[in-house]
Amino acid sequence: MKRFLSFTALLMVALLIACTPRPPVYQEQLLTFGTLVDITLWNVDEARGRQAVAILARDFEYMHNAWHAWHRGPLGRVNQLLPTGEFFSCPPSIVPLIRRSSELSEASGGLFNPAIGQLIRLWGFASDEAPKGPPPAVEAIRALLAQNPQMSDLQLDGIRLRSRNPAVRLDFGAFAKGYAIDQAIEQLREQGINNAIVNAGGDLRAIGRHGGRPWRIGIRHPRQPGMLASVDIEGDESIFTSGDYERYFDHDGKRYQHIIDPHSGYPAEGISSVTVFAKQADVADAAATAVTVAGPDPADWLPVARALGVTGVMLVDTEGRVQMTPSLDKRIYFDIEPKPDVRFSEPL
Repeated sequence: MKRFLSFTALLMVALLIACTPRPPVYQEQLLTFGTLVDITLWNVDEARGRQAVAILARDFEYMHNAWHAWHRGPLGRVNQLLPTGEFFSCPPSIVPLIRRSSELSEASGGLFNPAIGQLIRLWGFASDEAPKGPPPAVEAIRALLAQNPQMSDLQLDGIRLRSRNPAVRLDFGAFAKGYAIDQAIEQLREQGINNAIVNAGGDLRAIGRHGGRPWRIGIRHPRQPGMLASVDIEGDESIFTSGDYERYFDHDGKRYQHIIDPHSGYPAEGISSVTVFAKQADVADAAATAVTVAGPDPADWLPVARALGVTGVMLVDTEGRVQMTPSLDKRIYFDIEPKPDVRFSEPL
């Protein structure tokens, strides 16, 4: 009799669990910033999810149009006026980007430098279409380097802005997506949504959890189809990857990628991909660029990562070797065979 009652009780519990509705998950995809943005909201019903994503879509569209360096819009107007050297009224949508990117540029030692818009345009990476080469003339590169545009050349007084260096042109392509994702997460929190992931083409910020488990995301392999590794994230964390496979052109057997070294004037070399972990998405975005420019030697990239305050770095050099900070040892799951040999750097 006791066995029968125990079995009955277990069966009732199982039926109750099976009949308990699972919290809803709302998912939607947007096309903005030149990439697909996947938004996943946990424990949010469809009506509330649609409303939340509609607000994000509106904000993303505004930011994309306002922050485009060479299209007509607020940032385009700023770039037209900077060469005059005179004060002008900076559009309010651009002011916070200048302030924040200036902080990150200084922390990176200038390896992340949004002031080199003319250099980026010279290489053809300011267009919506990837360039086909050849590389620009050496003389043109040297002429821009000699003018040494820096974020510190800007003078911002309230909304009054001028540049002390006529060579400064702003391009926030290595920072704007992260900044936009941070704004999206804050918008979701204001709506009371605390378990979500905003993933823009593999660059993301996640908050909370996916129910009873962490969010699991993949890290793209820089040279093969599919994923190199996966990682579980929970709490509040951003993961950004920059790679020489994203925007590039090949010329005479050499690959020229979209991340330009502000010191040499040429695309960064030595690294196929860098994945950066940080709390804020704008930090992770800028740091992925700065570490790529620093190069594969830990003596060069570790000080940059530390200065920017990131929590983890994994990089793959152009020979396929993997380096990783010790903080990621128990979190990264390699999805390929044979698994790569990993060299661990010093702690951050």
